[in-house]
Amino acid sequence: MIFSSVTFLFYFLPLFFMLYYVAPGLTTKNVVLLLASLIFYLWGEPWFVAILILIIVLNYAIALALDRSDGWRRTAWTTAGITANLLGLGVFKYLDFVVQNLAGLFGKGVINIGFLGFLPLGISFISFHAISYLVDIKRGKVAANKDPLQVAVYLLMFPQLVAGPIVRYNTIFLRLATRRSTMGRASAGVRIFIIGLAQKVLIADETARIAEVVFDRVVAPSFLESWLGVSAYTLQIYFDFMGYSNMAIGLALALGMRFPRNFRLPYESRSVTEFWRRWNMSLSAWFRDYVYIPLGGNRGSNFRTYLNLGAVFLLCGLWHGANWTFLVWGTHHGFFLIIERAGLSRWLKAASPIVSSLYALLAVMTGWVWFRARDLSRATEMFSAMAGFNGFSSLDFLTRIVLYPTTVGALVIGAALAVLWVPRLKIAPVPTWLSDTAATAALFALSILSVAAGSYSPFLYFRF
Repeated sequence: MIFSSVTFLFYFLPLFFMLYYVAPGLTTKNVVLLLASLIFYLWGEPWFVAILILIIVLNYAIALALDRSDGWRRTAWTTAGITANLLGLGVFKYLDFVVQNLAGLFGKGVINIGFLGFLPLGISFISFHAISYLVDIKRGKVAANKDPLQVAVYLLMFPQLVAGPIVRYNTIFLRLATRRSTMGRASAGVRIFIIGLAQKVLIADETARIAEVVFDRVVAPSFLESWLGVSAYTLQIYFDFMGYSNMAIGLALALGMRFPRNFRLPYESRSVTEFWRRWNMSLSAWFRDYVYIPLGGNRGSNFRTYLNLGAVFLLCGLWHGANWTFLVWGTHHGFFLIIERAGLSRWLKAASPIVSSLYALLAVMTGWVWFRARDLSRATEMFSAMAGFNGFSSLDFLTRIVLYPTTVGALVIGAALAVLWVPRLKIAPVPTWLSDTAATAALFALSILSVAAGSYSPFLYFRF
């Protein structure tokens, strides 16, 4: 079940909200939220729910033991908890990748290792949530929660289960025990949810058609085709992921919670360093606070700082998927952050905003080639095409099969929303609330028409 499906929008969500709002008391509301989250999970991954429950029970028990300990025992419990969470992530997400690469290295061919290669829904985000919970207890930022229901709700609540944003326990624990739902918050949450839905189905899903044809169906794309495909994917992943984040933020607000903002016009950045302050901000902050700073951050020599940056982005790439393309993508971004810290950032600040913005956008777009390509071979083919080695060509082929008014319109509107400041239109004497309501209703109607036509697709971050 995905947020942009008929099942979720017209059956699951209305029934959930009806039960949630009529439920008396916060404990009952938490029970409704937990049961709804389990149903949401069972709908897509019924075979892995036992593993999910085991993760919750394990982290609940370790947190209590950690909270009661001191000295070396406190460190030992923290280490045990982090190891357990990473072990589960490693077995399901990376063991198959390691085994197949070792088999290929030693000429053994493909090895069948059964259930491995099947990734439990949301395990990457659940693991990161659990690790931040345990580490924050170790650092004394929060106390272990003795209520297993609240811990289960934190780790499992469906708005952020599948694709984030990464919500740290220390930012939400008060809302697990005391929260209030109001009509104002519900209304604002619904509006944010609808904006996210429109970003997903009206822009991301339409631009995805172009990216899919260029990356997966055109054997030798030309210069124009390759750059159009990369541009389409640049918009697709932005509006797909931001759309999901906004839908999750909107749902949380309607429930009386507050999730962190995850995007802040990242394609307007003037450096790759700035890009990572604006893109997937919850993930960037997580790696900064739980990996980069513990490694030493920038407190040591320049060389040590560069090593720390490289290690963080190598891990960031690996977190996104068990594929060499993701490792190269992480290395790609790590390289740019290192050279910017080494001195390029001073030049970028002195350069024209157009030049520095173009540099950052090209660095990010070329990185998306590694991220989207099915393997390293296809990525190098795309770079060859982008360099013009397959000829300049025309767009006749794409025009025949994918460049329709809806896809072209999504490209143009998406580009404008991604890199330009779009002012709010004041239509006097129409009140702001009325114009906002009308715009939200129009977006919802268009999104529902798209969903009803069966043109929606799973969110990209579902597979990470």
